[in-house]
Amino acid sequence: MSTHAWWMFFITTFLICGTPGPNMLLMVASSVRFGLRRTLYTMVGCYLAVFIIVALSVAGLGALLRVEPVIFNLLRYMGAAYLIALGIQAWRAPVAQAADSGRLAELSSVTPKENFYKGFLVGISNPKAILFATAFFPQFITANAPQLPQLAILLITFSVTELGWYVVYASCGKSLSLYLRRENVKRSFNRISGGIFMVFGMSLLCARME
Repeated sequence: MSTHAWWMFFITTFLICGTPGPNMLLMVASSVRFGLRRTLYTMVGCYLAVFIIVALSVAGLGALLRVEPVIFNLLRYMGAAYLIALGIQAWRAPVAQAADSGRLAELSSVTPKENFYKGFLVGISNPKAILFATAFFPQFITANAPQLPQLAILLITFSVTELGWYVVYASCGKSLSLYLRRENVKRSFNRISGGIFMVFGMSLLCARME
């Protein structure tokens, strides 16, 4: 892999990872509700799911999904259902707990493991990402050079970029939380974020294999 190819991969990955989507929206919403420290568990869960998707893509699952549309559709329906359910949950989230005491009660009722699982489920919920990764990564690999070291470099670059954007979005959520102490503002945020999650879920239902 040439230095030019690596820079092209980094720039493209930086832009793709930074594009607002379910993963990044979850970081903002989690940071607003639980704070930056608790959102670290969400980050780990979400990143683990994304890493599994990329690893499975490298292993050839993308090709399997292309020839077995039933599997693709099953994963798509499951992912869409979860995102829509998450959107409904966010839409209906109570706003009377904006005070510090209410926030502490919410923190105690949701365990770090639940934050991890929510991040993982959101990250793993889009099977189209497998097809994308399958088509994306090979574009930057030199065919006549050892492929394993190249894949390792690409995975490390992708991992650092993805996690870096998680931190950026979560930090934005922490700053935003200062403005969400008023119930009407928090209610609007819940409904906007919930609506966006539901839109992501509906768009996944409309997804088709290329």
